[in-house]
Amino acid sequence: MLHHEEDSVSESDSDFDPTELTDKELQEAFSQGKLKPGLNVVLDEKKKLVNDVNGLKQSLKDLKKDLAWVERLDVTTAPLADPTLQNGSETKAEDVDAEDDFKREMSFYRQGQASVLFALPRLQQLKIFTKRPDDYFAEMAKTDQHMQKVRKKLQAKQISMEKSEKAKQLRALRKYGKKVQVEVLQKRQKEKSNMMNQIKKYQKGLSDKLDFLEGDQPQKSAGVNPKSKKGPNAKRKYKDQKFGFGGRKKGSKMNTKESFNDVSGFRASVAHGRGKAGGKKGGNKKGNKRPGKTVRQKMKNKRR
Repeated sequence: MLHHEEDSVSESDSDFDPTELTDKELQEAFSQGKLKPGLNVVLDEKKKLVNDVNGLKQSLKDLKKDLAWVERLDVTTAPLADPTLQNGSETKAEDVDAEDDFKREMSFYRQGQASVLFALPRLQQLKIFTKRPDDYFAEMAKTDQHMQKVRKKLQAKQISMEKSEKAKQLRALRKYGKKVQVEVLQKRQKEKSNMMNQIKKYQKGLSDKLDFLEGDQPQKSAGVNPKSKKGPNAKRKYKDQKFGFGGRKKGSKMNTKESFNDVSGFRASVAHGRGKAGGKKGGNKKGNKRPGKTVRQKMKNKRR
């Protein structure tokens, strides 16, 4: 039994991997002496930082190139004097509080002014233009030839879109035309079948109307003659010109709302047959009565 326990302990120690443990587990393992030497190094002193000044200067010398100032345009100047100060003394960078945003930005602004005042005279001495000409135009990123190609491509695309739209409209019109044509054919077929039915009814004596012979003419609406829409024909115009047209006679004596309410022509003395003659309605003014029918017939026979 003892031999077996020792074997199990040795196997557990061999399977121990300190890289998979947390900090707390590592501390417990270190206190129990399970960590092997070499994994943890106790540092008594801080790491010394290497400041190789000579090496940095050599690297700077290797990177530095002997170029003209026009190619570099580097300016190192002190900021201009602060005009708010009465003595006009220059403000050094060490005197500016970095935590004060306003003073820090003003220091950058005055240093930029000093750089411009230093660089502009030197550029003018070197005959380098520092102002843009009045007729200056920025050069396009694309050439004119390239823009012409783009324009042609856009125009071709627009033309193709217009053609496609016109083709769609034509297809829609064709569909609509076919639909209308089918509706017209169906309507004619329906009218033809109705006419045949009317003819059959007329032949069998079931109907005495011949309105179906008018064909496609519209039916008469209430009080409107469809033939009058086109106006009178030549024959009617000739007769009207020769004999005149006295106006409509039918329904001229029909009473209306205005005539019903108009009582200006009412005469009580004449109403109900009580005129000047004093006779009955339909009586002769001379007082002579017409003979009866039988009497008149006898009178005709005597004359013969």
